[in-house]
Amino acid sequence: MSPRSALVNEELRRRSKERLLHAAVELVGERGYEATTLGDIADRAGSARGLVSYYFPGKRQLVQSAVHRLMHRTLEEALEREPRTGDGRERMARAIDAILGLARERPVLMRQHMAGLLQAEGFLPCPEQRRLGELLSDTVARHGSDNVEAGYPMLRALLMGAVYAAVMPGAPMPVPVLRAELFARYGLDWESGVPPDTGAPGGTCAEDRTDTARFFATEPEAQSK
Repeated sequence: MSPRSALVNEELRRRSKERLLHAAVELVGERGYEATTLGDIADRAGSARGLVSYYFPGKRQLVQSAVHRLMHRTLEEALEREPRTGDGRERMARAIDAILGLARERPVLMRQHMAGLLQAEGFLPCPEQRRLGELLSDTVARHGSDNVEAGYPMLRALLMGAVYAAVMPGAPMPVPVLRAELFARYGLDWESGVPPDTGAPGGTCAEDRTDTARFFATEPEAQSK
């Protein structure tokens, strides 16, 4: 039996990493961060436990990468859904709805993510977080900001604050109230994006947002956007 080619090995490693990211999102969303172990994630992914430490320095890095993947792919999907648009106000509305939609639909996961960001390590740089930043920066630029370097951190801070308020245990603020504040801040019409009273999943009119498998390329033919 001939040894596997380098390309085959690379593909197997890629799929293993994708399965770990997907499993982390699922398990932390179901059980919370503290109740989820690296062993649990490896078992859910069908991977050897040693592979987790091969790809990620620790659980915090794995979970942050996984949640940032979910966030940037959710945002990307919302921005590019049909009908596609280059209108900066509509794209800002879609971005806000996409992130607030995650807070509404995955409160446990997003609460754990916010708590992790408040740890001493804070943001842990990774490709997923950088891609999320690129999408938000582009959204700020298309909205008409003449200073994206200042506008992007402000949008990020406002979205993080809104998510925190939406998932705060015991005293969550209603997402429509938070949406109204953000829409007023950016001069957006309530009918833009995906208004919460339409019954459509937050930030997108397309697929079932409770199924995140499409955001993780775990199959041989699956291709990332």
